[in-house]
Amino acid sequence: METETRLVLTEHDRAAIKRRASNGILRTLVAQAVMGAAAVLISWWVAGGAAAVSALVGACAYFVPNAFFALRLLLGLLGPVKSNPFTFFIGEALKLGSAVAVLVLVAWLGRDWVVWPALLFGLLFVLKGYVLLLAFRKLP
Repeated sequence: METETRLVLTEHDRAAIKRRASNGILRTLVAQAVMGAAAVLISWWVAGGAAAVSALVGACAYFVPNAFFALRLLLGLLGPVKSNPFTFFIGEALKLGSAVAVLVLVAWLGRDWVVWPALLFGLLFVLKGYVLLLAFRKLP
């Protein structure tokens, strides 16, 4: 007959886990911001100002909702408001829904000025921000 062993964490262990998780969240946001800035600069260099603005809009379409979601996760880690799996999935759905809403709004209002390849380039760079962490071996 097998006996179950229960893992008991000390306050020091819990603090270390929270610190590591919050550092990972912040590191991911910084990597996404750097990749978004790189997309804007590359777009500006290759195709000019309108492409740079389009890349910025594409980068912000995902980065801004993701930053709010990360803030909510950090509050759940460090603050009095606790997170649970349901909160995580609702936040993820809101983040993705708002990114899609921004892209639909840009498609509707920005027909005359948006440079679609640059917008998609900015969006893709922010989405793949973790590649920067992989390159520097800084994944949480």
